[in-house]
Amino acid sequence: MLPKRDRNLILILLFLGWCLGNLDRYIMNYAVLQITEDLSLSASSTGIILSSFFLGYAIMQMPGGWLADRFGARKVLLASVILWSIFTGLSGAAWSLASMVIIRFLFGIGEGGFQPSSSKIISNTFPVKERGRAMSVMLSSSGIVALIIPVLSAFLLTAIGWRTTFVVFGAIGALIAFLYWKFVRLPEDRPEEKLARAAKPAEKGLLSSLMKTPLIWNMVIAYFCIYAVNWGLATWIPTYLVQDRGLDLISIGWVQTIPGVTLLLGIFLSGYLVDKLPEGKEKIVGAIACALTGLMLYLMFTAPSVAAFITYQTIVNLFIAFVITLLPVIILKQLPTSVTGTAMGIANTGGQLAGFATPMAIGFIVDAFDGSFNAAFWMLIVFAVICIIAILTMRNKGELFDRAKAEASA
Repeated sequence: MLPKRDRNLILILLFLGWCLGNLDRYIMNYAVLQITEDLSLSASSTGIILSSFFLGYAIMQMPGGWLADRFGARKVLLASVILWSIFTGLSGAAWSLASMVIIRFLFGIGEGGFQPSSSKIISNTFPVKERGRAMSVMLSSSGIVALIIPVLSAFLLTAIGWRTTFVVFGAIGALIAFLYWKFVRLPEDRPEEKLARAAKPAEKGLLSSLMKTPLIWNMVIAYFCIYAVNWGLATWIPTYLVQDRGLDLISIGWVQTIPGVTLLLGIFLSGYLVDKLPEGKEKIVGAIACALTGLMLYLMFTAPSVAAFITYQTIVNLFIAFVITLLPVIILKQLPTSVTGTAMGIANTGGQLAGFATPMAIGFIVDAFDGSFNAAFWMLIVFAVICIIAILTMRNKGELFDRAKAEASA
């Protein structure tokens, strides 16, 4: 285990990387308003652009996790930041729907290894009792970005335009990659650890062992459902507020800071709460959070005013934050450190497939219902219900994984 000072430095650097990754993703939800106008796109085409990143991201989750377990998380981390920064910058050069879809897909491929490799680094560097709080620090980046991106995007997009904004973010990514190369040093990078890792071909059965574990499939379904709600809201709320509630970009920027504050506080508090929950109680609290998410979604789209809509959105962000924090911590606490990269990659594949499917599905639904978002909200409510079922049917222990692993090694 690394000294506390080294662990904290790594956590700070990972946090900065997660902030940038979220900025690169969230800025598109606002930039797409200008992109749609510049490229003359329909709602369906806009949905395809918003989804294309997540397809590449989902495809890379399992390979990214396996590569982190097999060759070292630091290498995968560096490669991921370098690649996603290149394609973030290239997003500013897109000239058509097809070019933007291809670039965003490749951007997703590049960023796909970051989440499983950084999660493995947390597992390698932090004791079990601190992993919930460490993960909450990482995940709080999405809350911070959700807080600042509405105002920041309104400023950048009106001041320098969407093309230059993407180029600037790509340059920041190059700086983050340099900091990782310079300062992230892990026990796994020592010569003796590399030799030990290379001498373990028995890990070949790891993926099949994990795929036999019921906990992993519960995780895939739960990840898909909660991220379907999260990305469905995050990608389309700016457009919804313009088209259905009559707000302009600047007004959206300010009102969306309120749910952003709640998401940030929710993630920080969730990390502390998850570490304090008695074993076996996580799924009960998680299911309650999903149920309240569904209720708040219904109240959102039936809200009589913008103020009421923002109030319910603020509350729903609190419950989403808890579930998003809970799920990876269950993996980090219940499965061995040697497999956390691969396990996280498998589970997060579900979440990123939701990120791919949901924005595109909402685009088609809105077109099919003549611009109405009501059916899209009902779809998100159904996902919240399925998430309840997936969490409640989780096994509390990892004994089935141990049995599957033993069978693969026999």
